[in-house]
Amino acid sequence: MSTISAGANSGGVILVLKFLKNLFGDDNEKEIKRMMKYVDRINSFEKDLINLSDSSLTGKTAEFRRRLDKGETLDDLLPEAFAVVREASRRVLGMRHFDVQMLGGITLHEGNIAEMRTGEGKTLVATLPVYLNALAGKGVHVVTVNDYLARRDSQWMGRLYNYLGLSVGLIVHGLDFHQRKMSYSADVTYGTNNEFGFDYLRDNMVIYADQMVQRELNFAIVDEVDSILVDEARTPLIISGPGERSTDSYYTLAKVVPKLIPGQDYTVDEKANTVAPTESGIAKVEKQLNVHNLYEADNMELNHLLNQALRAHALMKRDRDYVVKDGEVVIVDEFTGRLMFGRRYSDGLHQSIEAKEGLKVERESQTLASITFQNYFRMYDKLAGMTGTAKTEEQEFRKIYGLDVLVMPTNKPVVRQDMPDVIYKTKKAKYKAVIKEIVERHRTGQPVLVGTTSIVQSEELSALLKKEGVPHNVLNAKYHEKEAEIVAQAGQLNQVTIATNMAGRGTDIVLGDGVPELGGLHIIATERHESRRIDNQLRGRAGRQGDAGSSRFFLSLEDDLMRLFGSANIATVMDKLGMEEDEPIEHSLISRSIEQAQKKVEARNFDIRKYILEYDDVMNQQREVIYDQRRKILLGENMRENIFGMIDKLIERGMEIYTNEKVYPEEWDLDGLIEFCEGYFAPEGRLTKEVLENFNRQEVQEELLKVAAEAYDAREALFGVENMRELEKVVMLKVVDAKWMDHLDAMEMLREGIGLRAYGQKNPLIEYKIEAYDMFQQMIEHIQEDIVKYMFRVNILANHQPQAEDHLQNAKARHGEEDEQVNQPIVNHDVTGRNELCHCGSGKKYKKCCGAK
Repeated sequence: MSTISAGANSGGVILVLKFLKNLFGDDNEKEIKRMMKYVDRINSFEKDLINLSDSSLTGKTAEFRRRLDKGETLDDLLPEAFAVVREASRRVLGMRHFDVQMLGGITLHEGNIAEMRTGEGKTLVATLPVYLNALAGKGVHVVTVNDYLARRDSQWMGRLYNYLGLSVGLIVHGLDFHQRKMSYSADVTYGTNNEFGFDYLRDNMVIYADQMVQRELNFAIVDEVDSILVDEARTPLIISGPGERSTDSYYTLAKVVPKLIPGQDYTVDEKANTVAPTESGIAKVEKQLNVHNLYEADNMELNHLLNQALRAHALMKRDRDYVVKDGEVVIVDEFTGRLMFGRRYSDGLHQSIEAKEGLKVERESQTLASITFQNYFRMYDKLAGMTGTAKTEEQEFRKIYGLDVLVMPTNKPVVRQDMPDVIYKTKKAKYKAVIKEIVERHRTGQPVLVGTTSIVQSEELSALLKKEGVPHNVLNAKYHEKEAEIVAQAGQLNQVTIATNMAGRGTDIVLGDGVPELGGLHIIATERHESRRIDNQLRGRAGRQGDAGSSRFFLSLEDDLMRLFGSANIATVMDKLGMEEDEPIEHSLISRSIEQAQKKVEARNFDIRKYILEYDDVMNQQREVIYDQRRKILLGENMRENIFGMIDKLIERGMEIYTNEKVYPEEWDLDGLIEFCEGYFAPEGRLTKEVLENFNRQEVQEELLKVAAEAYDAREALFGVENMRELEKVVMLKVVDAKWMDHLDAMEMLREGIGLRAYGQKNPLIEYKIEAYDMFQQMIEHIQEDIVKYMFRVNILANHQPQAEDHLQNAKARHGEEDEQVNQPIVNHDVTGRNELCHCGSGKKYKKCCGAK
């Protein structure tokens, strides 16, 4: 009875939704209708533009800029500017934008996400808003997922921009400083998300303003926006330098952990992706390491490394999560299957994997600067994106980035045939069915693209196809370099291509002669991904621009998604029906249950990304303050006033301690106050107790400021005004950078342990915000103290590159950039305390640097 009622209610809800949709209209349809009015205006210019000479057409760029200067807006120019781009594209590229592509261009210009099916020409669509927004002279960034696409698109579409009088730049791995600076100064700059983010961080580490490469973050169009802003959102960009931790412990634990018994000595939660040692496991490790108690304070670091060694052993799988290439552990992007060169797991996990694989363990690094893609791209004045699959993540795009998703109509109807999923009891039976399907399709000459979720899976299928004598190409992270070449040929007659996840994304698959008559490209998926978007992307490789095509998913109850998210009920049904291992089950109920499992995982992943962002937002506010102050120092002419502001605050803090206004003057600690001032700015013997005893509190403060000004003026006279101004900048920047690096480490440690506050019935995020604020205020005070101290102690030795800048160069070189050395003054400290920054400029405390030697 209740089942019938629920079904009736469900049907009633659907009818109500349909009625409301008919009554008020679909929001997406409304937006399309609104934008079609723009398209009509764009089309009205076409007849006149066709008759223009090349010089008259290209002269439109200067005309548009004059109109902007006179007060017109980009929106005012849009119809004619888009029409100019279309006509220029027809002449230069031989491609005329379809009306639906105009809709996509308008969507991007308005700062939204255009969901366009595979093959609908997103690369060409971007030229419309890029040209229009580049007219303002502030630069436009087009962000792609890899160097190949950035280089291809900048050259391909660059012909169009150059024809219209715009300059085009390219930001990819391996460029030098001058190439980067020139590329960022261009009207249009193509590049990868990683390179844009790293350049932003590096710009906030330089000592001189002319070492910065980026301009203001004006407008960015992100291609494959779901991949960059959703899939990669969990991984921050980090620039790091060498740390201090020894690598011996990693090798030791890599030998101990494999001796532990799963389920007995440690537990693994695959759903939560966590692993934890049990009491028996801890006892065994303590015995192996000859350690009395792993939980003693002195062994906390060893305990942490044990957990990372367990993660490396039990959770991180070779050829799935990472590959070993040229003696290095290289991370595999879980969504695209691409190798992520230059990226390392943090917090000792990467070193634990290196030890597990018997490779050289690289010394753990210290974070110099970091940012998430979420917070980097939110800094642009205007942001837009395009992809074939974004609607399923619409809520996330709206909540985090303020981006709406609009689905564009296709130029031609989609005729691809998407067949129901088939499910087998075991992976062995599933693979057998997959091979059978490939062989049957291949016999007819129909091209087949097989999607796998891991390198291991793709190689297993490859081995099975070899046994059947089926020639094929394998595309996974191991053959990254051939990605575009292999994918581009996947639609040719007799081709069989195995691709890990969405490898080759961004490259069109064009059908060969005779292929449409055979049914077009056939997509076979060997597993459901935990994200529906990835499944839809794979399907979307077939049926582009009205092409024939088909798709089918082959699943088993042993697949990760099925195994972890409720395949027990399905298995019970199959057993009761007495179904054989090789007998598939096809039912819409099962397809729906799989989709529900995917929705659960998607929701969980969104929560994880949201959780990370909530914590990073705290860091981001602090990062913005520090970077803003840094830029003011870089661009400021005279920092003397800022220094004296710090001296003033320092004196106020000293007087609060030694001459508190709530204490009688005869109880003041004037000896302590004098020692305090001599530790920062006062020449030894210049201040005396006998003199200060005759002053009231206000007069004492004035005397201290007078002494500081005298000493500062004396140093300025000694060094010269120009050198003093230069010294102020260098000292301020070096101190800010060193304290910020220490703060990043402290914040990371706070974040690691803050979750334990939940056991005390406290909200960890609120506790994190409170403590982070206090730590930030302490850091600001320490920055002010050190800047004052160093400005009264340093000496200029020579016109030479400081070692702190060398440290920055080393950090840059880790990401393939080599900047020119710039001559700067180096500072020498008269006296260095054990807990002060080392005078060598390393950024470490003296006791951990030269003092340790």
